Amino acid sequence: MTPIHTVTDDELLANFMERIEAGEKIEADDWMPEEYRVTLIKLISMHGISEIMGALPEKEWVPRAPSLSRKLGIMSKVQDEMGHGQLLLRVTEDLLLPYGKNRGDLMQDLFKGDLKFHNVFHMETKTWADAGIIGWLVDGAAIITQTNMLKASYGPYARALQRICAEEVFHAQHGESIIMALAEGTDEQKAMIQEALNRWWESLLMFFGPASKETTGSSKQDLTIKYKIRTKTNEDFRQIFFDKYIPRILALGLTIPDPTIRFDEESRLWTYQQPDWEEFKKIIKNKGPRSQARLNLRKTSYEYNAWVRDALSATVT
Repeated sequence: MTPIHTVTDDELLANFMERIEAGEKIEADDWMPEEYRVTLIKLISMHGISEIMGALPEKEWVPRAPSLSRKLGIMSKVQDEMGHGQLLLRVTEDLLLPYGKNRGDLMQDLFKGDLKFHNVFHMETKTWADAGIIGWLVDGAAIITQTNMLKASYGPYARALQRICAEEVFHAQHGESIIMALAEGTDEQKAMIQEALNRWWESLLMFFGPASKETTGSSKQDLTIKYKIRTKTNEDFRQIFFDKYIPRILALGLTIPDPTIRFDEESRLWTYQQPDWEEFKKIIKNKGPRSQARLNLRKTSYEYNAWVRDALSATVT
């Protein structure tokens, strides 16, 4: 009698890697290595929470938008960002099933400080130009990273990104229209853009994360590349951002707030002043200028609307 062959973990892993190398999509109920699942949970939950927390800086400008048209535009953008967050947390929820966790647990992780959100959304929005910078450059940076993951090995994330990236293009155009209107306005309005760019520049560089794991001790970017969730490094993304936006910024008569930045013809790369990565680590630990105010607002809203979740989850008898 032929003995029954029991598939080993090594064989499962080898088959899994063959699938993703061949470009196959992994689905929520497929076998996956623990390292892959954990990497996805960290990445997608952080992305989802960043969409939700990222709606708050612009929400602050809804009542102060300079016209009814601008008010409607930024309200629509805030609504989209919240929808992106809900979609991504639902994708994460499927990955959490083996641990008995759900979206509610992710929100509690946020409130406890265990779940981080992007550094840019901890920052202040002092002027209307900040709303433009967020849409034009922050969302522009997000498009660069997210479009790279449209072919991610995890199918549910890749499919969610198709909708998100399409809407982010409109968000970037919305931000660009704000900046263009200010750039064509008064000297005071032009100065407002420059002042906002000066404040946001370092945060924009930090957005992509450190160039190497030595900076923060994190190897997340290595794992996402290993498992074909993305194909480029943090520094690759930052260089793409420079290529795309530095010419546009200069074309508006603005100054890059880094006197050292230049394009090296030999390496075909931009050299620039590194941001303060110690400050980055402090910010993502919820010690940024607006971290606690926005977390408190999100927590208050979550608790106030608990009755809606209870009503929707009630069992009909």
